[in-house]
Amino acid sequence: MKTSFTISDTFPTTPDVLYAAWLDSEVHAAMTEGGEAVIDAALGTYFSAWDGYISGKNLELEPERRIVQSWRTSDFQENDADSKVEILLTPVPKGTKLTLIHTEIPAGQPDYEEGWEDFYFKPMHSYFK
Repeated sequence: MKTSFTISDTFPTTPDVLYAAWLDSEVHAAMTEGGEAVIDAALGTYFSAWDGYISGKNLELEPERRIVQSWRTSDFQENDADSKVEILLTPVPKGTKLTLIHTEIPAGQPDYEEGWEDFYFKPMHSYFK
């Protein structure tokens, strides 16, 4: 059975800065305090993050508003289909509300909701201070 979840948080920056950061190799790695990231803002390109632990493809890009990516980790079984991550960026008075919708996660996977919070949202707060 596939699972899904939605999480959101507000970051003290603008949607254009957050969008650009997510799709830039150096900034993505810096804002997550993670390993190497290889990513760019081109539709249909493949990406990796956290030294290759995460990989996928840019499926839909709406500058400053929305990013949709296929997404998998090295924990996925070879025959597992990719999951899907949708990132929505909404301007709010104190910055940008990022809503992350992670769907189609294969059964038996780790708690990616906690992973997004611990390895993305928490370090992003420090980065965008």
